[in-house]
Amino acid sequence: MGVRIDRHAAWSAASSDEDEERSGVKPRNNEMLAVEFCGMDFATPLVLLSGCVGFGDEYTRVAGFSNRDVGAVCLKGTTLEPRLGNPPHRVCETPMGMLNAIGLQNPGARHVVERILPTLDFGETRYIANVSGATVEEYAEVSRIFDDSPIDALEINISCPNVKEGGVAFGNDPDMSARVVEACRRVTAKPLITKLSPNQTDIAQNARRCIEAGANAFSAINTLMGMAIDAESRTPILGNVQGGLSGPAIKSIALLKVHQVYQVCRDHSIPIIGQGGVGCAEDAIELLIAGASAVGVGTGLFYDPLLCPKINAGILDYLRRHGLAEVAQLTGSLILDPGGGACGC
Repeated sequence: MGVRIDRHAAWSAASSDEDEERSGVKPRNNEMLAVEFCGMDFATPLVLLSGCVGFGDEYTRVAGFSNRDVGAVCLKGTTLEPRLGNPPHRVCETPMGMLNAIGLQNPGARHVVERILPTLDFGETRYIANVSGATVEEYAEVSRIFDDSPIDALEINISCPNVKEGGVAFGNDPDMSARVVEACRRVTAKPLITKLSPNQTDIAQNARRCIEAGANAFSAINTLMGMAIDAESRTPILGNVQGGLSGPAIKSIALLKVHQVYQVCRDHSIPIIGQGGVGCAEDAIELLIAGASAVGVGTGLFYDPLLCPKINAGILDYLRRHGLAEVAQLTGSLILDPGGGACGC
């Protein structure tokens, strides 16, 4: 994995150097990168993904990192009551990716609103709360708590297991997904971004049901489920046995799922945060072409904490080379061959 990330980082870094030499301005200040998302102005199309940056301050300790390089930050998944999370091990590196089974460790919604949000600089970027729960009622109550806060939008993590339905994930069933969105919609006027799971039969149908229930946007995709085994001890490496796979290994799946969801969203003017395996500007551009209006960056930060300005510079370089004035012109610009092609069977 390191080889690929380094190669792409070098490509983006080269674009960054050339861009600054040509324009004399830093990418974070360039208006060509600005996008509108659910009525919110994003300074760049990049969004830091939930679970990868804590509650917005983890990477601010890294020299050279700035939240001003991104349009928004998704805070860590938050439940109604505090959670300790899963037993160790919680993270395992895989070929071209990473498995994680954190278990939604968090201090609870009220603590986040009362103690953490006041410490964030809302002048730097937008902040999006990640709403998680074990029941429909919990999702609604967490949303209600965040509604009475300065948070800019809510991302609904419907990949959580439904404890009243035997642990089946809400996001794997369109009807259960819609019930969660409906419940959250009733208690907040803030933008609702539904985070779609790839671990389902028909992601497009799920998107349709969520739009009908009141979703304003989507983030796609969440992690795929996987596991890792220690062959010597014949035991699972993760304490939770299974975990979510992220990183370059899932990019091709993310591209397809974003493309499928976009087919539903485009007629409703519903934007998508495309995410999954972004490690360079080229990855981000591909997700935009597939149908995303913004692009999530997560696991890539673990390899290069200063990845975002490199991606911004690469996107700027691409826009200029192709004669485009803004990022929005890339969204859904995939050119399909009407003559057909391989069926993928």
